[in-house]
Amino acid sequence: MRHIMVMNAKGGCGKSTLATNIASYYAVAGQRVALADFDPQRSSLDWVEGRPSERPEVIGLAAFDEGLKHLPRTTEYLIIDAPARSHGPELTALVKRAETIIVPIMPSRIDMRASRRFIRELRGVGKVERKQARIAVVANRFRDNTLIFDELDSELRKIGVPYVATLREAQNYIRAYSRGLGVFELPEYLAWPDWEQWGPLTDWLSSRASRP
Repeated sequence: MRHIMVMNAKGGCGKSTLATNIASYYAVAGQRVALADFDPQRSSLDWVEGRPSERPEVIGLAAFDEGLKHLPRTTEYLIIDAPARSHGPELTALVKRAETIIVPIMPSRIDMRASRRFIRELRGVGKVERKQARIAVVANRFRDNTLIFDELDSELRKIGVPYVATLREAQNYIRAYSRGLGVFELPEYLAWPDWEQWGPLTDWLSSRASRP
């Protein structure tokens, strides 16, 4: 079973958007997918509950309440939406569940400073230090031709972990989430720019570099 976690201690960075879209991507590809929501705000679980019955199934787990005890044994991909404000022992406990960790970072100075500290703490967690879990960062919700995105892009190129994708701010994510879908399930004429931006991320997740 593949374990992919989306996490950042900074709230509001788009963790649930990434987690639901990664889950959708693998479900559409024919994999058996479970989405474990460790955040009591339950944004990912709400998405699962709003998913149309005719779409490829994603099993939702209220992990913030029950952990993973209801995880089906047939699951091929477990996507984990980690809670914000995870530090210290809680962070260490969460990382034990992951083999691949995606950290979304927003183009704002507040987010960049907070994420720099978080990445430093995350790299010090024993499982990551021992290379038993791999980390990558994603620039999330960026707008083209803005100075703050240029700052974020420069920052992520120096952060010391793979910088694998840039995902724009787009209404497609809102359209998809509100219908229990991922951007991969929207019509091509509407979502092709987002499909292109996801390509480097899904390629990295498929690569040996994303696994311990």
